[in-house]
Amino acid sequence: GGLGGAGLSEAVAGRRSAPAEAAGARSATAAHARRTHGHAAAGSGQRGPCGVGRDAEHGLIIRSGPLVCKSIAGESHISDADRPYDETHRVAAPREQRKPSGATPRRPATIGDQAGSPRGQVSRPGEHTVDTITTPRPARQLLERDVHLSRLHACVEAAVAGRSRVALVSGPAGIGKTSLVRELRDAVGRHRVLAGGCDDLRTPRTLGPLRDAARGTGGALEAALAAGEAGDAVYDAAVAELAGREATVLVVEDVHWADDATLDLLRHVVRRLDAVRAVLVLTYRDESLSISHPLRPLLAAAGSGPVERLTLEPLSLTAVEALAAGTGRDPAEVLALTGGNPFYVTEVLAADGDGVPASVVDAVLSRVQRLDPSSVAVLEQLSVMTAAADGDVARALVGDRPGALAEAEASGVVELAATGVAFRHELARRAVEGSLTEARRRELNAAVVHALFSAGEPDPDRLVHHAAEAADVATVLGHAPSAGRQAARAGAHRQALAHFEAALPYAERLPVGDRAALLDDYAWELHIAHRFHEAVRAGRQAVELRERVGDPVLLGGTLLRLSRQLYTAGDTGAAQAAVEWAVRIAEATGYPPLYASAACERGTMLALTGASGDAVDVLGAARRLAVDAGRGDLAALCLNYRGIARCDLGDTGGLDDLRESLAAATANGAHECAARAYTNLAELLYRYGRWDELDACLRRGIGYVGERGFWSHGYNLQVHRALLLLRRGDWDGAERLLRPKVDDPDDPGMLYVYSVPPLARLLARRGDPAAEELLAAAWERAVRHRSLIGLAYAGTAYVEWAWLVGRPAVAAGVRDAVARRWPRGAGLLRGELERYLARAGVGGGAYDGCPEPYAAGLRGDWRSAAAGWERLGDRYEQALELAESGQVEPTLSALRLLDELDAVPAAALVRRRLSELGVTGIPRRARAATRGHPAGLTERQADVLTLLTDGLTNAEIADRLVVSVRTVDHHVSAILGKLGVATRREAAAAARSRGLVTGFDVPRAASRARSLVPRQPSVGMGSSPR
Repeated sequence: GGLGGAGLSEAVAGRRSAPAEAAGARSATAAHARRTHGHAAAGSGQRGPCGVGRDAEHGLIIRSGPLVCKSIAGESHISDADRPYDETHRVAAPREQRKPSGATPRRPATIGDQAGSPRGQVSRPGEHTVDTITTPRPARQLLERDVHLSRLHACVEAAVAGRSRVALVSGPAGIGKTSLVRELRDAVGRHRVLAGGCDDLRTPRTLGPLRDAARGTGGALEAALAAGEAGDAVYDAAVAELAGREATVLVVEDVHWADDATLDLLRHVVRRLDAVRAVLVLTYRDESLSISHPLRPLLAAAGSGPVERLTLEPLSLTAVEALAAGTGRDPAEVLALTGGNPFYVTEVLAADGDGVPASVVDAVLSRVQRLDPSSVAVLEQLSVMTAAADGDVARALVGDRPGALAEAEASGVVELAATGVAFRHELARRAVEGSLTEARRRELNAAVVHALFSAGEPDPDRLVHHAAEAADVATVLGHAPSAGRQAARAGAHRQALAHFEAALPYAERLPVGDRAALLDDYAWELHIAHRFHEAVRAGRQAVELRERVGDPVLLGGTLLRLSRQLYTAGDTGAAQAAVEWAVRIAEATGYPPLYASAACERGTMLALTGASGDAVDVLGAARRLAVDAGRGDLAALCLNYRGIARCDLGDTGGLDDLRESLAAATANGAHECAARAYTNLAELLYRYGRWDELDACLRRGIGYVGERGFWSHGYNLQVHRALLLLRRGDWDGAERLLRPKVDDPDDPGMLYVYSVPPLARLLARRGDPAAEELLAAAWERAVRHRSLIGLAYAGTAYVEWAWLVGRPAVAAGVRDAVARRWPRGAGLLRGELERYLARAGVGGGAYDGCPEPYAAGLRGDWRSAAAGWERLGDRYEQALELAESGQVEPTLSALRLLDELDAVPAAALVRRRLSELGVTGIPRRARAATRGHPAGLTERQADVLTLLTDGLTNAEIADRLVVSVRTVDHHVSAILGKLGVATRREAAAAARSRGLVTGFDVPRAASRARSLVPRQPSVGMGSSPR
């Protein structure tokens, strides 16, 4: 309760804090590189002949021609208009003259004396010069990318005009994403460009690409990162950095490798494009992007706003022919081997011999093997580095072999840029690294570790990566735990886990206290990562070690965290036992911060298990203790659970407690507490049927927890989004949200009783036999877990299924299990269950405080109940109440609604009731027709779309179809969603362009209505047969 984040075992105790790590390691390059001031004099470099050719038929752009650069005191200056960018690391680098075929000249290389723009930031022309190696480099050819480049230019111009947007550039490795972005940056040099890239480290650098992009700008983002700020402060700084009067192009490459904190920050910016003047260019590999990949939420957020999606395709035979001209290679054979991947094509064409190599790896290694042994050794050393070797690090690694580095660069395998030396392409690096033996790989990584230390304060993420690869246990244990805590504070929770997991294999070598702290922090990160059962195992180990250490305050803090982990894993009894143990320790020590935390957690457990009266008293006292102890986050958490307890007691003022808790937590930067406030407020708003406020809460909450990596809270909020969609009749949308959660093989712990019941309920409403097994399992878990939400969600769903399939004994079992568990403030939860128990014929009736419209249905007032559900927008419940009317017209209306929803079992019951009412010509089930519609519209939705396209208002459509205006509103909303448009005008345009409009046959509809003639007096709907 109130205890979260890394290093809190010490924070709770208040005696010692987690080791203070800098928010970001100082760049070794910045610390040691010599910065050159001033710029190249006019005329210091001149452009040679340059030709641009275009194949109009195939859209090819081919650039060629030498650039002659004058070397001044060892510094290569280049005309700004001709400044290309490094393939791998996105920084300014000179493009040199291409020599005629023949021997390659060699000269000593200069490493580290680079005064170019800092890594990532690309400033205006003329601001920086670059010290590098003057060696021949092939001219660049950009083929079959002119359309993509034009679209990127349009994005930049839109940003200049104040219309910010996101450009997503995707494709497999080697397809040319970096080349395309480099070409864009060459062309938009007059605009402000910030750029950074993500590295394929074991644990990605926390906010690494943003640090690279901001370095040297002197702006708000650089200041916030340098000050070690995290969370909201960095988010606000990023928005401020991009909100200037001039447009900014922010390029982040390889975001599939990004850390959580970077992804969260980018999501934050993407959701606030209207507050900035920028275009965000994000590149990523899409060939292995799983449905659960951490990049997915960012892509989804980008897709909800102005976005340009650019998917790069392989080269055509025409392009390969252009590249292969003069090589003697068969273009068709090269295309067959490479699949048109530009990098593969380049490597195959550069390989030795007349034939085509067996693989691209062979082609890369063939190029490497042409070099002398010293150059090969340099390449092998560089191959274990996933990022550029910069400054002193590069000097330490290359040592007395600068000539070998020059030859390696001349071969085109590596490039030297303002940030150091690196492979031109990741695939080439991996090919060389893959050729190493394990012993050689460890040796080379050990050299990198030594170089990082010798260059000054190393980046902790890179240091841990190379230490782990080198099996350097001392360095891993000395730096991985602190790097994990630093990542956790920044919100990079996946990276925190990776750091902790790097240290865990060697944890036995740590002192007992340090091992306990490592496991404690690791358990909390597992909890945040939704890996509840693993969190419990690690938390229990931490408790055992804390006992051995003998510090009761630290033990008490670990027990409180373990109680939360046990509860979320579904073991309520053990969670309560852990809390009571911690309370006894707190009482014995009298230590105020621990006592406040223990009291808060005890009150939380009371609130969650239905002891609401006691919870209000305990949480009130705990809040006072928290205030006295200076724990604003803890005081906010006490308000959170006191609000739940008050609502359970029938006091809706508890909602105000939750709103106040949320405001206090967000103001204090207590993100985990705020995440809990969002989820608990959403649950109560759903309980009270406040759909509009719930909708707003979900929009804000899902964004908040997603930007901060609180996956379990995001899970909860997404489930409530699905519940709201169910209420509003968007069953397909609800299933899309729920299905991935239920199908996930990982056990979600307590959240099982949140996600499985609504999906199983939806399946039951559609007549899917899979519902039975899911509901039985969910009900068993809910009974064991003992939470009100679980019992309500699982129990009601189980009863509804029992009614639909004629299993009253199952419904009676649920009735008996929950009979004495309802709090006074159960709201719609109890009313809903009672209504379905009545439908199932096993009891259920009105009670004091029963909410409308359930109360109206339970007392037999079908008309008021149906009208109430129509106002709330729940067409399914509206239909069920209409079916209770015992009258033909309302029952026919019920059937139409149920058929539109594809509610097969309930519709079957209504058809049976219509038959009993003496109706002939009962409408057949329209499910097949609905599924056959090109846009997935129901028959009624198709009618509404036709009339909408004709220009009718909702009121006119309602009059034409003889339904209420609210019903038409719901149909229009569903149509917009299924067509993927935002307005009626866009829906009409889409209908015309896609051929979805058909004539509306009023006489045919009227004829169908006249055929529905009653034969017998009406009777009630009753319960289904066994």
